Amino acid sequence: MIPAVLAGRILEKRRRLDALRPIPPASLEKLRERFELEWTYHSNAIEGNSLTLRETMLVLRDGITVGGKSMREHLEVTNHKAAIDFVNGLLKKKSISEADVLEIHALVLDRIDPHGAGFYRRERVRITGSEFTPPSPEKVPHLMTEFVKFLKAEPRGLLESVEFAALAHFKLVDIHPFVDGNGRTARLLTNLFLMRHGFPPAVILKGDRPRYYSSLDAARTGTFGSFVELVARSVERSLDLYLEVLEKPSEKTGLISLSDAAKLTPYSQEYLSLLARKGRLNALKRGRAWVTTRKNIEEYLASVSKDFAKPLAAR
Repeated sequence: MIPAVLAGRILEKRRRLDALRPIPPASLEKLRERFELEWTYHSNAIEGNSLTLRETMLVLRDGITVGGKSMREHLEVTNHKAAIDFVNGLLKKKSISEADVLEIHALVLDRIDPHGAGFYRRERVRITGSEFTPPSPEKVPHLMTEFVKFLKAEPRGLLESVEFAALAHFKLVDIHPFVDGNGRTARLLTNLFLMRHGFPPAVILKGDRPRYYSSLDAARTGTFGSFVELVARSVERSLDLYLEVLEKPSEKTGLISLSDAAKLTPYSQEYLSLLARKGRLNALKRGRAWVTTRKNIEEYLASVSKDFAKPLAAR
């Protein structure tokens, strides 16, 4: 279900990451802190938490209370970190149980909803902004039993594991077993399965929120491709961030702006930006700007025309 070009890039970057293992402890700790922060910030922001990335960092690392922000928003940060720690403890477990899923949810809503944390909903719910109506509460226990059976069929292949993690995410939010916290629990579960297969955690960005929800709606009609691709692109972004820290930069792998990249192509900076947004050009977002590498440009040019297949250095 992952588009062929994207699948090829993921496998190639995973190969490069595996070649760098074992990762030096100092680098691993730096990456762990970065991903815990981004994962917590973006997952909470998708659900409406108004803490900024920097404020989230202050709450996580320094225990600072940010003025003008609610206690719930602060608890969402510290709870998410506790849930990440619990998920890390499940990485070596043979299979994931229903109790594990309930514990992840209990940690997400700890001290926020003492009556609902770790318990299935006992009422009907509606999803704001969606026409989808979740199953009635009496169906939830059976659906979750079936969901856990699905989790036990965890595949071994790399690309299959990415698709499986995305489908696990969709199935959980489609059941919508909890009154609140379904999305955060699903994103934690997604990364649990990705990390169990040696991938970095994938962070669905706050800016992807409209695409995230629309692709979930599409999946409910049986069209899973857009959601699986969204998760796969998040996986690729995480691989890029790991490789950026761990690989020694070279002329071909060092990051360059799209304005500089445009000088190496027959295309404008604006067109390269469009290609990056659509996932056709391998690129990373830095703030509001896209960056890429000479190697990525070469690969894109080679994919669209044999005339551009020769190395840029030869031009």
